[in-house]
Amino acid sequence: MSSAAEQTAAAAPHAPLEVIADREGYLDAVRAIADGDGPVAVDAERASGFRYSQRAYLIQVYRRGAGTFLFDPPAIGPFAELDAAIRDEEWVLHAASQDLPCLREVGLSPNRLFDTELGARLAGLPRVGLGTVVEELLGVHLAKEHSAADWSTRPLPQAWLVYAALDVELLVDLRDAMAALLARQRKSGIAAQEFAAVLARETKPPREEPWRRMTGLSTVRGARGLAVARALWEARDAYAREVDTAPGRLVPDASLVAASRAIPESKRDLVALRDFSGRASRSEIDRWWDAVESGRAAEDLPAQRVPAEGLPAPRVWADRNPPADRRLKAARAALGEVATLLDIPQENVLTPELLRRLAWSPPEATDPASVREALRGLGAREWQLDATSLAISRAFAEVGDDSPAGGARFVDAGQSAERAAKRRS
Repeated sequence: MSSAAEQTAAAAPHAPLEVIADREGYLDAVRAIADGDGPVAVDAERASGFRYSQRAYLIQVYRRGAGTFLFDPPAIGPFAELDAAIRDEEWVLHAASQDLPCLREVGLSPNRLFDTELGARLAGLPRVGLGTVVEELLGVHLAKEHSAADWSTRPLPQAWLVYAALDVELLVDLRDAMAALLARQRKSGIAAQEFAAVLARETKPPREEPWRRMTGLSTVRGARGLAVARALWEARDAYAREVDTAPGRLVPDASLVAASRAIPESKRDLVALRDFSGRASRSEIDRWWDAVESGRAAEDLPAQRVPAEGLPAPRVWADRNPPADRRLKAARAALGEVATLLDIPQENVLTPELLRRLAWSPPEATDPASVREALRGLGAREWQLDATSLAISRAFAEVGDDSPAGGARFVDAGQSAERAAKRRS
């Protein structure tokens, strides 16, 4: 598309849009979508940074032969009818892992998926944001000026609705262009496995002590200060949930940490604490003072040091587990070769966490078959097993006491991985 055509496409006025906010309009839309053709483009808008919940405040659906539909989930309620109408069709989303949780919350859960953001990564595109990928593959400039808007706003401005509609109206065309690109690169099979993995991915369980994630908590000294920090965090979290507001918009972490360091002895001292600020810092001062008193009186003091979750940071491996450090560095270099040959980001060839776990606790034998089975047990996809098992096995051997050195093996392993991955597709 020419530059002039791009500007025309970007500036073309959009027909006025309305949000469907009643059951009758919703059911009419479901019937129209069911009568449409081909894949179904789906997107959701949340109010992250504004609201406590991560629920969808707008759901957009587009299907050829049916058109574009904008739904108000809080007003409509469960989407069981829409789910039944399109569940077995292919759904097209961009960065699906971000939207699937809030879609599932209202009863929308696909059986088949095409993720255009993940497809762009696998295709080796340098930038994978929706606007960039649309411009790269379709030649259409897509403005993204409302991505961080408060989508719980009612009524939603018309400019926001146009922005939301365009997010899905181009997705099916983008899916077709992306599928053709992946096919030319012989990556269709790889993409199918990755899309299926997104659907099968389990939700991470909540942290046992989420309050420990407060920014700046490391500056709080002593178990009593931590007890105050915990009580303040829990009070803020309960209030944020009650008023459905992002916790940091009520009282920021820095304020809770400042109060935890000071441990004020009276409500007046808390009010006088200059660093204790935020829009609810004074209007809810009784709530915060109750929390400070609870922390000051707590008998179940939190541990000042807690075991780190998962493996140690790689920066300390050289001291704590030198063989694992050597394995990790060698395997990273080997996978770098594989990633270059396949033109797929290294973190998609094999996730860094999975590689770290394998390097820290390798199988007793590190031949390709044993490495392959170990990777499978850790959750690697079949194409990843084909692409990486030989490379990692040889990398581990390179750092073994009985193995000769030689960088050429990495290249050979990468070439074998490329051939194996192409066979999978």
